[in-house]
Amino acid sequence: MTRSHAPFFWLLFGAGGMLAALFGPALVFITGWMDAIAYAHVAAVAQSFAGKLFLFAVVALFAWHAVHRILCSLHDVGIHKGLGAKLFCYGIAGAISIVAASALMAV
Repeated sequence: MTRSHAPFFWLLFGAGGMLAALFGPALVFITGWMDAIAYAHVAAVAQSFAGKLFLFAVVALFAWHAVHRILCSLHDVGIHKGLGAKLFCYGIAGAISIVAASALMAV
C-alpha cells in the first residue's frame, strides 16, 4: 500500500474552511467599517508576534482552502485533476503563503 499526501492537504483545506467560517464574516464586517479601525491600530496588530501569526494563518489557510476548492471544482467543468493541475494549484497556495510570510516579516 502506498502512502498518500492527501491527509496533509485535507488538513489545510479543513483548517482554512473552519477559519473562513469563523473569522471570515467578522473580518468582512470589520474591514467594511473603515472609520472604525485606524491604520495605527492595524499596524500595531501586524507588528506583534501574535498578530503576525493570526494574519498569516488567515491569509495562508484561506488560500489553501480556496485553491483546494478550485482543484475539486475542476472536475465539475471536465478537467481531470492530474499531477499538473495539483502542482499548479498547490503551488499558487504555497506562493501566497510565502509572500504573506515575507510581507509580515517585513512589517
